[in-house]
Amino acid sequence: MEYGILGLIVLILDIYAVIKILGSGASTGAKVLWTLGILIFPVIGFIVWFFAGPRGSGRAI
Repeated sequence: MEYGILGLIVLILDIYAVIKILGSGASTGAKVLWTLGILIFPVIGFIVWFFAGPRGSGRAI
């Protein structure tokens, strides 16, 4: 049961990261590479994206 909850959390975080990547201002190639990285390596890919991934649209509030 614990592994199922952990897997669900990883899935939710990966979906969140992919949505943020697709909405970022990065180039199409960068978006494809980041998305592939997260899909191929779900946990490590999310951690790397969290610290080094493309940011939002770049507008400051």
